[in-house]
Amino acid sequence: MILAAGRGERMRPLTDALPKPLLEVAGKPLMQWPIEALAAGGFTELVVNTAWLGEQIPARLGDRFGGCTIAYSHEGMDFGGALETAGGIVRALPMLGDVFWVAAGDVFAPDFRFTREAVERFVASGHLAHLWLVPNPAHNPKGDFGIADDGRALGEASRKYTFSTIALYRAAFFAPPLCDIETGNPLGIKAALAPLLRAAMGSGLVGAELYTGRWADVGTPERLAELNR
Repeated sequence: MILAAGRGERMRPLTDALPKPLLEVAGKPLMQWPIEALAAGGFTELVVNTAWLGEQIPARLGDRFGGCTIAYSHEGMDFGGALETAGGIVRALPMLGDVFWVAAGDVFAPDFRFTREAVERFVASGHLAHLWLVPNPAHNPKGDFGIADDGRALGEASRKYTFSTIALYRAAFFAPPLCDIETGNPLGIKAALAPLLRAAMGSGLVGAELYTGRWADVGTPERLAELNR
């Protein structure tokens, strides 16, 4: 699943007329980078959620793009706006498998490899989620989560890293007791992801590893311009 529903407030005025995932880095829309990387790893059935200016994304990508088939979850069309990360994923669950990747369409990580081996390790672990963390950028110096010696993700740790947004999940992560939103989110409930992750970490159900390749949260026009330089 590629997350592409956000408003991109900090990217204004660039996002006043274009959804953030369609802003270009090195001549490609931001979301094209993870789409092509997923296809290179053999993951070719994608779900993209939309909200802000959401009609522009299928108009640009269609239902086949970059070697992938794309299904859409139109949160803006269905509910008038984005459902936040967890709410959006639960909305899309009927289109997703039991185990699936999630990546943000506005994060630039051109070196990341989506592999079958990573999926197999995750399935064997018994965890409900597995996160890729990155060294803390200047705009998030305190980080988000830690990594235990045994590979578990930690909500509290002396050393924290930043969540890259790239992760593997089991559908069970978005079900009771962690998440009480009905599968498919028919009521359009907005829900953040971080509280669910922290709850699952408290039960030892989340793994993590450090990714040290190129990564950028394209959160401001200045960061976008710097990338393109």
